[in-house]
Amino acid sequence: MMMNVAPAIVVLGQNSVTVARKIISVLPGATLYGLENRTSGVDVSFTSFGETLRELFVQGRPLIGICAAGILIRTLAPLLSDKRQEPPVLAVAEDGSAVVPLLGGLGGVNDLARRIAEALDVKPAITTTGDLRLGTTLLSPPPGYHLANPDDAKKFISDLLAGAQVKLEGIAPWLSGSKLPIDPNGDLTIQVTERLVTPTANCLVYHPATIAIAISDIIDDAVALVQQLLADAKLEKTSVVGIFAPFTTAADPTIHAVASALGVPARFFTPNQLESLLSQGYSPAQAAAIAATGTSPLSSPSPNIAIAIAPQPIDPSTIGQPRGRLAIIGTGPGGEQWMSPEVKEILKSATDLVGYKTYLDLVGSLADGKQRHESDNREEEARAKMALDLAASGRYVAVVSSGDPGIYAMATAVFEVCDRYAKPEWDSIDIHVAPGISAMQAAAAAIGAPLGHDFCAISLSDILKPWFAIAQRITAAAEADFVIAFYNPVSKERTWQLAEARNILLRYRTPDTPVVLARNLGRPGQTVKAIALDQLAPATADMRTIIIVGSTKTRTIKRSNGSIWVYTPRRYTDFNPLL
Repeated sequence: MMMNVAPAIVVLGQNSVTVARKIISVLPGATLYGLENRTSGVDVSFTSFGETLRELFVQGRPLIGICAAGILIRTLAPLLSDKRQEPPVLAVAEDGSAVVPLLGGLGGVNDLARRIAEALDVKPAITTTGDLRLGTTLLSPPPGYHLANPDDAKKFISDLLAGAQVKLEGIAPWLSGSKLPIDPNGDLTIQVTERLVTPTANCLVYHPATIAIAISDIIDDAVALVQQLLADAKLEKTSVVGIFAPFTTAADPTIHAVASALGVPARFFTPNQLESLLSQGYSPAQAAAIAATGTSPLSSPSPNIAIAIAPQPIDPSTIGQPRGRLAIIGTGPGGEQWMSPEVKEILKSATDLVGYKTYLDLVGSLADGKQRHESDNREEEARAKMALDLAASGRYVAVVSSGDPGIYAMATAVFEVCDRYAKPEWDSIDIHVAPGISAMQAAAAAIGAPLGHDFCAISLSDILKPWFAIAQRITAAAEADFVIAFYNPVSKERTWQLAEARNILLRYRTPDTPVVLARNLGRPGQTVKAIALDQLAPATADMRTIIIVGSTKTRTIKRSNGSIWVYTPRRYTDFNPLL
């Protein structure tokens, strides 16, 4: 099946969004695509239905179109060439009354149709003869099984439908409970095994996900060594379900390189989970293999690698824990339109969101289904510790900042906490910073290009640094003729600092120097205006305001409609606008 790839749900109108949300409830991780100007509350907006659909199809994304089947068929027809490579494609009626699988029989389209139909409380329109008469789909086995020879399946199924009997070798509950004509003396064979075998036309081979590989230390050429061990044991690599290891190795690139080469997840056991096995004399690798499968490992020439085979397919997501991930993201200064594609993907994948409530609310529908951990905006250290502890437990945590997370925001707070407290369990976390559009960039873009030449950013908050340092930096920046972006200009407790900053600037700038005041950028009530420096006062700003003070070269352009552009020339010489 191809359902290891998150499906894309495509809608053309707002009436379809409700049905789409019902489908997403049974397909976590699915992305909702909506036609621009006709839909709201979607994950991704598009302008060209055809281009978007074809791009997703080529990417191998399962496609669920809440629209007429005809438009899906006509749009994708030029791309149809190899049914073995086609992702599932389904049409769902706008009112949810019909679910029609169209393409992707080998990719599990009928099973996907059943899941969607169950969520919508309708019967799927499945027309595949073998699926209907045999009560199962041999071409797309359930999770935990891999069909080794799909090219032989068409004739195999035809023979079954013509009256042939089949014998079953191995354990496969999903086949035992079907309508298959099972007979110990059948001419056809279905073999379920994790061993290397050579399939034949009269034998379908399914490899169950039963092999666990455990690694306990850094190993040279680990990928080649593991592949050789599998070959020597005559084991099929598609039966490998995961790479398992002690928690202390979670940051070891060796583990993740082997997992990536085999296309399986890496899972880790805490010391408590392995303690009893280690006390019995098992090596760390052997203990991890036994903990994953419940069976004794095979003999291995390497003390740091162990292979064990479970009696039934196992689900690695229920065993141990993944390596914790911590993404520190910037949403931009406002709503969803400011977020980068990278940030949206992180938000869709994360299990937990940590942040100030106002910033978490900016995430909108991307927060649906996530565990929210809200805190006061002033509790940055506690918030960072919470995020790190959550990630250390195997969660995928997104710490949400507005603007850019590395500019007066949570990225620094997280690394400060890592540096100051240095908990050993935090060493295993995969930490990533995803940038965002900063407030000063958004403010500049809204009124022209005031940051067009050299500039700096200064926070007027004296909570984390003394005022004399702030005043010193304002003076230095003013003397150097930088454009200055002021963050955190005024709060309820801090009102005099902005006036003092203005007074310092007036020693080096003329009173008519352009100043940009941008408030609630990207949010309801956004205002962006230009004033003169001598008009700058605490009453003109608050904590939702970003202030940009021009240099001696910054200019304004008055437009016929009364609005003003502000820009700083790139050519830092005497400037004559008439030349």
